[in-house]
Amino acid sequence: MRCCVSHTAPHFDWSILQPDYTPACSSDFEKASQVTGVHSHAIAADAASAAEHTRRHIAVRLLPFVFVLYITNYLDRTSVAYAAIGMARDLGFDDRVFGLGIGIFFLSYVALQIPGAMLAQRWSARGMICATMIVSGLLTALTAIVHTPAQLYLARFLLGAAEAGFFPSVIVYLGHWFIQEDRAKATSNFMAAIPVSLVIASPLAGWILSHNWFAIEGWRWLFFLEGIPAILLGIVAFCFLTDRPGQARWLTADQRQWITGTLEKEKPLSRHSTSIGQALRSRTVLLLITAAFLQYFIGYSVIFWLPTILKNRSGLSDAQVGLLGAMPYVVALFAMLFNGWHSDRNRERRWHAAAPLLIAATGLLCLTSLPSSNVMSVLLLSVICMAMAFLPVFWAIPTEILSDSKAAVAVGTINALASLAGFAGPYAFGYLRAETGSFVAGFAVLIFCALAAGILMLLTPAAQSRGLKSVTST
Repeated sequence: MRCCVSHTAPHFDWSILQPDYTPACSSDFEKASQVTGVHSHAIAADAASAAEHTRRHIAVRLLPFVFVLYITNYLDRTSVAYAAIGMARDLGFDDRVFGLGIGIFFLSYVALQIPGAMLAQRWSARGMICATMIVSGLLTALTAIVHTPAQLYLARFLLGAAEAGFFPSVIVYLGHWFIQEDRAKATSNFMAAIPVSLVIASPLAGWILSHNWFAIEGWRWLFFLEGIPAILLGIVAFCFLTDRPGQARWLTADQRQWITGTLEKEKPLSRHSTSIGQALRSRTVLLLITAAFLQYFIGYSVIFWLPTILKNRSGLSDAQVGLLGAMPYVVALFAMLFNGWHSDRNRERRWHAAAPLLIAATGLLCLTSLPSSNVMSVLLLSVICMAMAFLPVFWAIPTEILSDSKAAVAVGTINALASLAGFAGPYAFGYLRAETGSFVAGFAVLIFCALAAGILMLLTPAAQSRGLKSVTST
C-alpha cells in the first residue's frame, strides 16, 4: 500500500512578529500631508510675526530719536537767515557779508562729507553722530560772540566742518539697521525732520529775535539757545544708540540673529573695496551726484528765497509771511512720509524719486504763468516744496545698488558735491533776480533743474541683491 504524503507547505502567520498594521490608503496620506501643511503654515506665520515685531521694535526705538537729532541739527540752516536781521542792525553786516558767510559753511561742509561717511562705515556711525552733534552745538553757541565779519566767516567755516559728518553717518547707520523693505520708509521718517525744522524754526527764531534778555541781543540768544540742545542730545545719543544689531542688548538673541542674517542676505554681491576715484568713475555714482545736485539747487533756492518770494507776491506783513511760509513745509512733510511709504510698499525707487521733481516743475511753471494771488502763491509754493519728497527715496538707493564700501564712499561723495548747490542755488537765483528785476529767470532755471533731475532718476539702475530679486522698477 502506497502512502499518500501531502506536499502542502505548512502556513505560518508572520503577522505575530509585527505590530498591528493596516495598509494605508491614499486618503490617509492626504490627511497626513494636510496636517503637515497646517504645521508649516503655522511655523511660517509665527516667523513672519516675529520678523514684523523685530522690525517694529527697531523702528520705534531708533527713528523718533534720530528724527529729533536731525531737527536740532538742521535748525541752523533757517535760523541764520533770521539772525542776519539782528546782525545787520547791531553789527552793520551787509548782504555780501551774509552771502559769503552762508557760502563758506558749505565749503568746509562739502570737503569733509566723504571722510565723515568713511569714518562712519569703518569706525562707528554712532560715534560720528555723537561727535558731530556735540561739536556743532558748541560752535553754534560760540557764534553768539562774533563781532566782525572775519569772526563770522571762521565760525561758519568751522560749523560746516563739524556738521559735515552727521548726514552721511545717519544714512550709513540706517543701512545697518533697516532691511530694504523698510529703508526708504525709515529714511523718509528721518528726513521728515527737514520740513519740520523749517516749520519750527521760523516762528521760534522770530520770537527769540524780538527779545533782548539781560541786555544781550536776541540774535546772540538765538545762536546760544540753538547750540545747547545739540550738545545735550549728542551726549544722550552716545548712551542711547547702538552701532550694530549684533551689539543690541535691547533685542533678543533671536531678533539679533534674524535682522543680522536678513541684512547680510540683502547686501550686494560685489563687496570689493572702493576708493573715491573709483566711485567717481562709476556712471551710477555720477548720475546720482548730478541728480542730487539739481534737486539741492532747487531745495536751497526755495528755502532761502521762499519768504522773499511770498513777501513780494503777497505784500503781507513779516509776521503773516512767517506763518504762511510754514504751510508749504507742512505739505512737504506729508509728501515725504507718503512717498517713502509708497516706495517701500511697491518696492520701487526710480519713479518715486522722479515724480516729486516733475510735480515741482509743474508748480514752478504755474507760478510763472498763472495770475498771482495769496492763496494761489501759497498753493503753488506748496507744490514746489513737494520736491523734498525726492529725498527719502533717493537716499535709499545708494545702499541698495552699490557694495558696502562703494556705498559708504558714494553717500559722502554724493552729498558733498550736491551740497555745493547750497551756495550755487541761492546765489544764482539772487543774481538773476538782481539782473532781471523779477523771479521769472530764476524760476526757469529751477524748472530745467527739476526736469533734468527727474529724467536722470529714471535712468538709475535697479537694485540686485542676495535674497531679494530686485527692487521693482518701471
